[in-house]
Parts: sequence; C-alpha cells; structure tokens
Amino acid sequence: MNLSLICWIAVFALLPGILESLRPAWANGPFPLERVLQAAQLRHGDRAVDAVRGWERMLSAFRGGSELQKLRDVNEYFNRRLRFEDDQRNWGQNDYWATPIEAMMRGAGDCEDYSIAKYVSLKYLGVPVSRLRITYVRAKIGGPGSNITQAHMVLTYYPTPDAEPLVLDNLVGEIRPASRRGDLQPIFSFNSEGVFGTGEAQAGGGSRLSRWNDLVEKMKAEGLE
Repeated sequence: MNLSLICWIAVFALLPGILESLRPAWANGPFPLERVLQAAQLRHGDRAVDAVRGWERMLSAFRGGSELQKLRDVNEYFNRRLRFEDDQRNWGQNDYWATPIEAMMRGAGDCEDYSIAKYVSLKYLGVPVSRLRITYVRAKIGGPGSNITQAHMVLTYYPTPDAEPLVLDNLVGEIRPASRRGDLQPIFSFNSEGVFGTGEAQAGGGSRLSRWNDLVEKMKAEGLE
C-alpha cells in the first residue's frame, strides 16, 4: 500500500475509536443478491453483474463448511481471483479502497482490497465480525536478514477474544498463526466494533477515517449491508 506508516499512525492517534456509527452496515446477514445486482448495475454497468454473480456463487459454494474451512476457501479464492496491482496503476490514485465488487470487476487490487474483500465475504458467510480484524502491519521484505519493511494490510481472525490470531495474507498463501509470521509487525487493527492498538477496542464515531467511510458509503450504494 502506498500511504506511509507515519500517516497511518497519525490517523490512529486522531481516532480514539472508529466505526461505531457504521455498525449497522456491517451486521452479519444473508447476501442480498437481487438488491446488489440491481444497485451494482446502476452504479457500474453490466460488468458488475458478472462480478456479483461470481461472488454469490463463491459464497454459496463455501457456505456449508466449518469456520476454519471458510477462512481457507475465501483466502485462497481472492488470492487466486485478484492479481496484485498498486492503486496508482489500478485507479489513478495514491490510495484507493475498493469495494469487493470493484476489485472483482478489475480483477486486481492491492493489500487493502484483498483484506476488505475477504472481510466482507466472511461476514456474509456468517463469521462474526467480532472475530475478524483488518490489520495494518509492517512487513519485512527481502529475506530473513533484511531490515527493509513496508506498510501492509492483512486480515486477522480471532477464534476467541484472547486467542492468537490467524493471518490471511495475499503475500503468503498459507493461513498461519501470528507467531509464525515473524515478518509482520502489527501496528493496529479495526473492525466494525472499534480500533485495536494494544488489544482492547476503543469504540466511538468513525467520521475521521474518510476512506473507510467512503468505502462503506460505496458499498451501501451497491446494495450491500
């Protein structure tokens, strides 16, 4: 992702808590296919219909598995379905948060687009959002001896609030416990219940995180809940 770590730390410092006001938009519920088809076509055109139908087929295929199997299936699906493309090349912007429909229409995205698509898909598959967190990390690149890091986003899954999380990543296909991802240094994470910096959620309004708010509004315009 292209926004510097310093900028994200500044965003976090400005937000004593985010997303409480957006909680209704992220409640678990069935995938509203007909509404999404109609709204997405009006917003994006005919290409959106194929993307939505493909997404719904994926959700239907994965719905019967265990929670851990859903994690594996969704993680593999989007890691294969999307190719990595930075926002400047994909969207002509330095930092753009795509909805799952937008990402699937393009067939490409960067780390936040993978994480968002997985988060929303697992939500529609019935995984409680309280167990899912979109997580900003510093990712070590260049091998074990390298000191080079870059800002990165992953999806983490907590089977219980105090459990070690599992990491769903577009860079490493295998879902691994956080203790086996020594290349990642977590900075903060969030879901619809708040922001997590040191393990405790800080609930509150989310008006200052403009890209997240914009994303939620775009998803509402696409008929998503």
